Amino acid sequence: MSNLSNSKSPDYYLIDDLLSDEEKAIRDTVRDFVNNDVLPIIEKYNQEMKFPMELVPKMAAIGVFGPTLPSEYGGMGVNNISYGLIMQELERGDSGVRSFASVQSSLVMYPIFAFGSEVQKKKWLPKLASAEAIGCFGLTEPDFGSNPGGMITKAEKVSDGFLLNGAKMWITNGTIADVAVVWAKLDGEVRGFLVEKGTKGFSAPEMKGKLSLRASITSELVFEDCLIPEENIMPLSKGLKSPLSCLTQARYGIAWGVTGMAMECYNTALNYSLSRIMFGKPIAAFQITQEKLAYMISEITKAQLLNFRLGQLKDSGKLRPQQVSLAKRNNCEIAKIIASMAREMLGANGILDEYPIMRHLNNIESVKTYEGTHEMHTLILGHDVTGITAFE
Repeated sequence: MSNLSNSKSPDYYLIDDLLSDEEKAIRDTVRDFVNNDVLPIIEKYNQEMKFPMELVPKMAAIGVFGPTLPSEYGGMGVNNISYGLIMQELERGDSGVRSFASVQSSLVMYPIFAFGSEVQKKKWLPKLASAEAIGCFGLTEPDFGSNPGGMITKAEKVSDGFLLNGAKMWITNGTIADVAVVWAKLDGEVRGFLVEKGTKGFSAPEMKGKLSLRASITSELVFEDCLIPEENIMPLSKGLKSPLSCLTQARYGIAWGVTGMAMECYNTALNYSLSRIMFGKPIAAFQITQEKLAYMISEITKAQLLNFRLGQLKDSGKLRPQQVSLAKRNNCEIAKIIASMAREMLGANGILDEYPIMRHLNNIESVKTYEGTHEMHTLILGHDVTGITAFE
């Protein structure tokens, strides 16, 4: 029997040997959290279309919110490989759990840290790190997803601040957020604003009827003559480059996260195939099953190596957004294929909530689409290698 069948983490190329003791300790801490706290309850919440809020303080306690930020702002100052491993393990549990941490870290804490004033940083970052406050990120609009530059949400300067009007859509955590990082055009230039819960004219209704990311809160944000105080504009946010840099952070985490999803689907399928007897022998003994498992472990290994190198580039300051697009595009695609293969290998059992496969397969439909669709990342890479844009 393969020694990989009981492995908690498929690691065909011994990538663990490349990790520091700290990186492995962080990974194992989050893995234990997922095994002990997430997996026993996540199917129930997925069925009920609710996010397990009971996990949030536990997530804060192990440091998954803004872990790369300095300790003075509530972070742990860890490197980006550690952050990636955190995302990998959280998504082994569920995409909704990883999305919560990813939004809090990459799309709320990061822009406040990168573009906010010192007052804004000290006010919000420690609260967000400890989950005393929850944040959301408002860029996508009902009519502008892949083309964020076309946004119509506008801010108008008035005597006592800014008047905000418009709407955002597909916003993770919007309904429960204490602060929304909202991008709007001010005199034609995209700027970032901190919109606090309870602001007059601001509402965040939850979106219902999802068949994917069911254990996640997805909302609309609506702004009707919202008066935003002068001190709530992020002073260093200038142009569309600012929110796009936030998406680069989030896409980096997604590349690691969906690899964790693929790892979980592979482990489930491998263990099932070794125990499921058909025609007098385990289905793992059949050539077609072995071909599928060989594909899975090959693609997972490639994704793991992509992620590790991407983390090195990020930590060394050499990372380019296009390199993140490559990893996000590739890893989402293989995660979708592996989840589908795993469901086939489990036969009818693959649709039962006794196994995580169908939940992951449904979730990847959203994760492959958000933070840049497969097609948009294809065009980003095409533009980068040819020097010719195909967006227009």
